Amino acid sequence: MAPHQALRETKKTKAKRALRSLAIAIAIPVTLNIGVIILCGSGHKYHQLAKPIWFAPLWFIHLATLGSSFFMGLAAWLVWADGVFKLEPDALPLYVAQVSLSIVWEPFVVNAHWLALVSSIVNFGTLFMCYLRFRKVNPFAKDLAKPCLLWAGYLTLVSFKLMFL
Repeated sequence: MAPHQALRETKKTKAKRALRSLAIAIAIPVTLNIGVIILCGSGHKYHQLAKPIWFAPLWFIHLATLGSSFFMGLAAWLVWADGVFKLEPDALPLYVAQVSLSIVWEPFVVNAHWLALVSSIVNFGTLFMCYLRFRKVNPFAKDLAKPCLLWAGYLTLVSFKLMFL
């Protein structure tokens, strides 16, 4: 095999690995959220409440939550691809905590509004810490985290309001 063919094969192998890791980084949080939506997402109590007009319909909450998971998975992959999880050792645990907290909001909002509020406040905090770590590394990852911050802030307001309905 010629040297240029070996180099081309190495590039092809690296590209396949990169695509595989990207797919995994996005699929895990999105799949976890889909599972939670399927298990807890009917929202009978949510539909029955007399909600203010600024409350999003449940289908939009599900869709935006999946979008947020997608964006954060992509942002985390960009940070991982730059090798920063080794340089910023707290970035990975913060990201894992953020993913965990984002999937527990749905069951809490159905049964325990105060737990939904606590989880959404802590989720916003961990998301903000991820944003601070990501912005040091990759400007695109930082920009992907911004709409997720807005969404977490909105869910925090919804959780707070649900306590008083």
